[in-house]
Amino acid sequence: MTPDVLIVGGGVMGAATACFLARDHGLSVTVLERDPLYRRASSALSASSIRQQFSTPVNIALSAWSVAFLRRLEDELSVEGEPPPAIGLVEPGYLYLATEGGAEVLADNHAVQRASGAEVALLSAHELRQRFPWLNVEGLVAGSLGLRGEGWFDGPALHQAFRRKAMACGARFVAAEVVGFETDRGLEDWAGQGSREGCSVQAVITRDGQRFAGGAVLLAAGAWTAPLAAQLGADLPVSGKKRDVFVLDSPAAPLAGCPLVIDPSGVWFRPEGRGFIAGAPPRPAEAGGPGDPDEPPLDRVDHALFDEVIWPALAHRVPGFEALRVRSAWAGYYEMNAFDHNGLAGSLPGWRNAFTACGFSGHGMQQAPAVGCALAASITGARCDAPDLGPLSPARVAQGRPLRERNVI
Repeated sequence: MTPDVLIVGGGVMGAATACFLARDHGLSVTVLERDPLYRRASSALSASSIRQQFSTPVNIALSAWSVAFLRRLEDELSVEGEPPPAIGLVEPGYLYLATEGGAEVLADNHAVQRASGAEVALLSAHELRQRFPWLNVEGLVAGSLGLRGEGWFDGPALHQAFRRKAMACGARFVAAEVVGFETDRGLEDWAGQGSREGCSVQAVITRDGQRFAGGAVLLAAGAWTAPLAAQLGADLPVSGKKRDVFVLDSPAAPLAGCPLVIDPSGVWFRPEGRGFIAGAPPRPAEAGGPGDPDEPPLDRVDHALFDEVIWPALAHRVPGFEALRVRSAWAGYYEMNAFDHNGLAGSLPGWRNAFTACGFSGHGMQQAPAVGCALAASITGARCDAPDLGPLSPARVAQGRPLRERNVI
């Protein structure tokens, strides 16, 4: 039987959409994933945190809907005969710190967040010192603290919960790498040969020559979506940007009430088990670092990033961190949207039955529940209570209408 929807990419975004399509709309779904063990998938390598401290209302709304979904995950994604899903969600908040130079942006973002319903407090340096006595507030003038609906969870467990629920509702996951498409008008060079309005994708072709037909196609291949979309004439400026995460042991006493902290230097840290994890943007090439090239190897963690950037910043901001030790490290890809650092979710321009969900620039894991629900409704023409994905339409790229997200970690 020809499935109603083909999904290219079985990471958290593809799995969530498959789940909602099958569970809520009764559609038949086939998910095609080239890496069924998810060795390089962002879903498996994410730091898996969730926040509402964004600069755009749509991101705030998507994360607010998603955290509410995560709180009731057992009711939403339980499968009969299996243990209920557990993702260990905790909500200690995010804490953005600002010096004089960043205080205005922090205040502007805070106003957007409060207007969008986020429970966020703007704290002075004195208030920061009182609330977090382990924090060195030297050079700080303000901090923005999420009071509710921000924290972290087990991302791979969420991904697997969506996947298991989708399969329990009839979705099929197939190990296959999609390399091409069949359409009702052929795959001529759309850029030079007129309009493709109303065209439809009829099937996808895999590397081993298999043909999978479907009524609709969703491209959700994360950092590797752009080359597939280009075959359909869509220019999606999305690429894989490596981000290193370091797992740390600290002999210092636990930091009471520690949230996820973002230092003005760009270094971030949060508790993880008995220790902490931390990261930072890559070292620029002019400073002797690797820069930020597309899709560098994930097995080459930049340990100099910790020695030269992260450790000095942590030791300054938290005096108890002077004796930190690196226990381990890993790297994963941000599916970075260079256009405006916001996700691309919705129909591909000109196509009647082709959709995408990619380019979430580091916040795809946390927004997958809301995006999956809204996208499933969009594909079926139904309604749902998830936020409208209109602001994230891929059409904005060709139209030159960036929706800029300033609060990217």
